[in-house]
Amino acid sequence: MLQTYSQTERSEILRRYRNLIEVWHTRKTTTDRWMVRKAFRVAAEAHKDMRRKSGEPYIYHPLEVATIAAGEIGLGRTSIICALLHDVVEDTEYKIADIQMMFDDQIARIIDGLTKLDVMVEGSGSSSIQAENFRKVLLTLSYDVRVILIKLADRLHNMRTLDSMTREKQLKISSETSFLYVPLAYRLGLYAVKSELEDLSLRFTEPGIYSTILKQLNDEHEARSLAIHDFLSPVSASLDQLGIKYKAVVVRKTVSSIWDRMKTKEIPFEEINDSHIARIVIDCPVQQEKIDCWRVYAILTAIYRPNNDRLRDWISLPKANGYESLHATVMSQTGRWVEVQIRSGRMDEIAEKGYAAYWKYKDSPNSESGLDEWLSKVRELLLSDDNTALEFISNFKLNLFSDEIFVFTPKGKMYSLPKGATALDFAYNIHTDLGNQCIGAKVNQKLVQLNHVLKTGDQVEIITSKVQLPKEEWFTFLVTARAKSRLKDAIRDYRKTFKENGREKLESIFNQLNIESNKKNYGHLIETEGISGLVDLYYYAAIDKLNLQKVKNAFKEDKSGKFLRYFPNPFGKSRIQKQDNSNDKSVDKNATNKPELLKENINDLDYTVANCCNPVPGDDVVAMVFPNEPMHIHRVSCPVAVELMSQYGNNIIKAKWRQKENVSFLAGLKIVGTDSVGFTYRFTDVISNQLGLNIRTLQLESSGGLVEAVVTVYVHNTQNLNDLISKLKEIKEIRKVTRLERLSDN
Repeated sequence: MLQTYSQTERSEILRRYRNLIEVWHTRKTTTDRWMVRKAFRVAAEAHKDMRRKSGEPYIYHPLEVATIAAGEIGLGRTSIICALLHDVVEDTEYKIADIQMMFDDQIARIIDGLTKLDVMVEGSGSSSIQAENFRKVLLTLSYDVRVILIKLADRLHNMRTLDSMTREKQLKISSETSFLYVPLAYRLGLYAVKSELEDLSLRFTEPGIYSTILKQLNDEHEARSLAIHDFLSPVSASLDQLGIKYKAVVVRKTVSSIWDRMKTKEIPFEEINDSHIARIVIDCPVQQEKIDCWRVYAILTAIYRPNNDRLRDWISLPKANGYESLHATVMSQTGRWVEVQIRSGRMDEIAEKGYAAYWKYKDSPNSESGLDEWLSKVRELLLSDDNTALEFISNFKLNLFSDEIFVFTPKGKMYSLPKGATALDFAYNIHTDLGNQCIGAKVNQKLVQLNHVLKTGDQVEIITSKVQLPKEEWFTFLVTARAKSRLKDAIRDYRKTFKENGREKLESIFNQLNIESNKKNYGHLIETEGISGLVDLYYYAAIDKLNLQKVKNAFKEDKSGKFLRYFPNPFGKSRIQKQDNSNDKSVDKNATNKPELLKENINDLDYTVANCCNPVPGDDVVAMVFPNEPMHIHRVSCPVAVELMSQYGNNIIKAKWRQKENVSFLAGLKIVGTDSVGFTYRFTDVISNQLGLNIRTLQLESSGGLVEAVVTVYVHNTQNLNDLISKLKEIKEIRKVTRLERLSDN
């Protein structure tokens, strides 16, 4: 089996295999060990002639994926076998039938779910094979969640070994990871996996930011750890006195979470006070968990003053992914706020290993969580969603990855909904008829409209009328997939009642125009008018929305004698507007600052600088190319670019700036300072007179002694922009200067 590998490689393969067996902590009978060994031998033989980009034997990869699945996620025999074999069908001559014969139907089915699509499925209606593959993986949630867990282990190892890939491949995989796999890991409660995937994505998309924050975290780690140990000392003494068994640890927050906080709060690293947190894990019986956690909280707040606004009780109301913990923030003796997490050993294991640990404790008294409900919602969405893969991914993220709210019926029954859900979403969530007949709602005894956005704690009473009919415009404010699906079905059922009337009117129109009433011509009319199908065709004819003139125009011939036909853009509307440079002479689309593309035959493509992130020369940029459109130039960190790269990874083109000083690009700054006479003059003097830059727009707003200015200015490159920011910060009245990610469309 191992003859094709060198002696060193054989030793390393066997070492990794022994490590896999060592970290495998679930049941290990003789049969279990024999089946895993068999899977290992099959994988080693199948991949014997394959190497990774790094030059290492390919078998290292499935071994590491299986080790992550067993050791870091806590999965058992079947998952380990599937992890070892997950690439065998995709990359070798083996077929699913071979796996089925060697092992069993269940293993074959899981591996089938893990096997990527090589080509687009005919009739899928999708333009993104990445979205189709992700959809295929998600569909397996309807029968076996282990496919997702193994896929996450696979993605984690791929991210750990991404250094050997090209820059384009790194961007594609990292963007896909942060856009899809990170929220999926979070939803399944895999916090350790989610955090590492986030950090690795940041490392490859923004290496400069990642390395800078990592160094700052390392530099302060010892001092922060000692400070928290000192902070915990009196708490530990009190816990010991009461005989509470526990362990206290200092946890360092991830680089990506620090970076998110810096961006959200618009503050430098030095102002991040909670880069390290204290975690107290209690050793107690399951029946005693909640009481003991609150006992620890009482001891903590008897010593330190709490910030009640930052108390998070996920013990009484666990998160949908099963996460349970009590988070408190208290003022330390050094004048710093310290976050303290209080949880039991069971809660801690679920927090780290998520879904796998959750099922281990499922029958315990305190195991009630929203994970079962979430998985039920997943299955409902998977089975009811008939949209394209891209629409499916959008629905999935919106409904299952978003934050939750909890609302109540008049009788006190609680329902969870995605953040942003409306009263009508709530009505449809309870029952289809309640949604169809909804005319309004009472929220906390106050009358509101259907589109009223709910928030946690609201008590909602739905008001109905038997004469109410479902309306198409309701789609504009519905959030949940369940509500949209039920509304769609209701509208369709209503329109079916117009079938005979519509058919008669349509046949009459066709007769008047001397056009034959047949399936082909109906299909042409449906395509030309952009109608979804026969039901809507007959309905629009019945209500005279489809009249004689429209039918006549649809069958009008052009000069070549061919019917004018409507072909929708396969990518839909571009989400990125072209930058309007018609009045801005400083920006020339044909100027020599055009990104130099590192691929042949595409240097002459037109391009547009995306106004969602407004890159300037010096920014790390990526080019996205689509048929019949100019290249879209984005900053690598741009959320829109991340989404596009996660779905159209093969459309990424590496780009770099070819710098010429005579061309300027628009950048935006937000300046916050103390309101004083001459404040505006001082910072505009720096921009215009000292640095010689042109201001395009300036907006000022003053309140409570502070003034906030938003200024857009033309700069040559990032060095020019950074010099400007440094100069502005030297003005004593200015407290903060930050670069704007997105500029106003005005």
